[in-house]
Amino acid sequence: MSIQQGNLQSTSSLFFLLKRRLGNGMAIGTEKSGWSPVGCAKRITLRSPKKAKEVPFNVFKQLLHLLIRKCNRSTRRRLRLPKEPLAVDSTTISAGHNRLPWAPSAKGEKSGIKLHVSLLTETGEIHRVTESTGKQHDSTLCSRVTDPDFILVADRAYGKHKQFDTYMEQEQRQYFVIRVRYNTFLHEPVYRDRKRPYKHTIEQDLTCQLGTKARLTRHRFRVVKLKDPQGNPVVLVTNLHRPSAEKIAEIYRQRWQIEVFFRWIKQHLNVPKLFGRTPNAVYGQLYTALIVYVLLQYVYVQGNSQVHPSARLSFAAFDRLISLAALPPEWVVYLAHHLALP
Repeated sequence: MSIQQGNLQSTSSLFFLLKRRLGNGMAIGTEKSGWSPVGCAKRITLRSPKKAKEVPFNVFKQLLHLLIRKCNRSTRRRLRLPKEPLAVDSTTISAGHNRLPWAPSAKGEKSGIKLHVSLLTETGEIHRVTESTGKQHDSTLCSRVTDPDFILVADRAYGKHKQFDTYMEQEQRQYFVIRVRYNTFLHEPVYRDRKRPYKHTIEQDLTCQLGTKARLTRHRFRVVKLKDPQGNPVVLVTNLHRPSAEKIAEIYRQRWQIEVFFRWIKQHLNVPKLFGRTPNAVYGQLYTALIVYVLLQYVYVQGNSQVHPSARLSFAAFDRLISLAALPPEWVVYLAHHLALP
């Protein structure tokens, strides 16, 4: 079953389609009936009746990506870079081995499934999502969530030297800032000229090839070394040569936004509590949770740009206040009369 974009002329159509789908199966439950501009539930919960388990999870997956295309919007780039940073990472949902025997984890002690997500760091909007069992390594699915129109920002799980060369040689070059192991061998390093001393915790800025002779990269890459707040070494590899070392470090720090997103998903949508045992039921629940996040993020971003500056909120504050039905009056008026559905 597929969802054709031509059948959905506006975001309001997406809301109605979601409502029908959820009404026939998986539902978003609240402590109050209905929905009001002031906010509804004290807690968002998901319940999965038997019918929902029979709906192919690809329906929810296609609906999610259609919502992403409809709701995401371009924003002013605060870092003044030619492309916006795109954080890529995965989160693992663990369960007992007997509960999900079809999804063994890498450690083998428990079962687990993964959600692989790319997130626009400046807005907190989801860009792409895919799923896998917990045993599959993150780097094998990186290509499904990356996009050469953005700067890839990732942690050590994605720091494969062979992939760095691929990013340089593909038809549309993929720019990236990726952390690698602190003991990565740097072949023939050349330190970059700099007139001013380094700021913050940055220690070195150089170019080199990565790896030993057996696995030496074909291209030279830029390496920025710094210390994290605990004093641990951080080694960043990038193919961006114009930005300063401080800006490279700032790009990588924005990766933390995806960790905040994963924490929000797990805390507020009860994702760790799986309601089914089949792959279809489990993935369907997770994609429904992501749909809720996309819709909430859309309402927040639009509202924060329209309410009076004194009433603007962080996403965490907006999430908390709408859950408590305690939004400021400016937000209540916006939700009741000015929410635009493109």
